[in-house]
Amino acid sequence: MFFLISGTNSLYLVKHISRKSENTKNIYKKIGRKKRKMWKVLKVRSGAKSTLCALLAAVLFFSGAFVLKTVSFRDVPPNEAVLSRYGSRGEEVRQIQKKLKSLGYYKGEADGIFGAATRSAVVAFQKNCGLAADGIVGPKTLLYLGLGDASGSASSAYSSSDVYLLAKLIAAEARGESYTGQVAVGAVVLNRVQHASFPDTISGVIYQKGAFSCVTDSNWSVEPTDTAKKAARDAMNGWDPSGGAIYYYNPRTAKSAWIRSRPVIATIGNHVFCA
Repeated sequence: MFFLISGTNSLYLVKHISRKSENTKNIYKKIGRKKRKMWKVLKVRSGAKSTLCALLAAVLFFSGAFVLKTVSFRDVPPNEAVLSRYGSRGEEVRQIQKKLKSLGYYKGEADGIFGAATRSAVVAFQKNCGLAADGIVGPKTLLYLGLGDASGSASSAYSSSDVYLLAKLIAAEARGESYTGQVAVGAVVLNRVQHASFPDTISGVIYQKGAFSCVTDSNWSVEPTDTAKKAARDAMNGWDPSGGAIYYYNPRTAKSAWIRSRPVIATIGNHVFCA
């Protein structure tokens, strides 16, 4: 049989040979006379040895599993949590697929399953926008897609990512223009969202093929300025210096005879705004 000897600071499991054996005497000496009353000697019959070993093994196993699980969660820092990636499923993936499909990057069904086709579409979109093309839809890719939480800083009809996208366009298209000219560029985008001939979302209008050349050049990866963000919010809150225009152009650089033929509504800085 075995003795399980436990105390406040130690745990001993020793094989009992005889009540008066030297091993038992040594153990009691080690404990000390003054501390003997603090210890309990519990008999564990030899037939329960396997059960005890199994329990100890189980404790060790689950302790190791907990450590491994903890490490695996720490692989992704809390502030950089991955939102959607290959293998993900759910409504968020479905919204990403719908957005990519509307932008012409995704051809499959919006089934909410992040498979190879969805990953390829995400990579293509990221490359086009100057993002790290890792196929993972994190916070920044969601912003560029125009998918995000509602923001109370502008009209409740728009999300924080809408504000961000519109500000990026304003910063890229109206760089060097007056503040009124920047708001006017933002207003044109919003006017297109409301127009039957254009996509009905800000991201759809901005990423519409051939609409704005800035989305494919190096400036698109530059973060928008605070002024551009303010101009975006002012446009969203109803200020439209363009007078309802759905087009604008720079007469010094525009070569299209068609755009020059559009009815002019206003001229602000270097841009001509037209219907």
